[in-house]
Amino acid sequence: VSVMMLAAGPLANFIAKNPSIVMLALGFLLMIGMTLIADGMGYHVPKGYIYAAMGFSALVEGLNMLARRRKKAKSGDGH
Repeated sequence: VSVMMLAAGPLANFIAKNPSIVMLALGFLLMIGMTLIADGMGYHVPKGYIYAAMGFSALVEGLNMLARRRKKAKSGDGH
C-alpha cells in the first residue's frame, strides 16, 4: 500500500503531461473486456494476440512521446 501511495503522485503527473496514455489505457481495457466477453461466449482468443497488440501499441505510443519531446526540444520551447 505504501508503494502505491508513493507512486500515485508521479503517476498522476505523468498522466497529466501525457493525456494520450489515458486513451491507450482505455483501449487496453476495452480490448481485455471484449476478450473476456468472447471467452465467456465460448470463443477462444489466443492471449499472444492480445499481448502482441498491447505491446505494439505501447511501443508506438512510446515512440510518439519521444518524437514529441524531441520536437519540443528542437523548437526551443521550454514548456
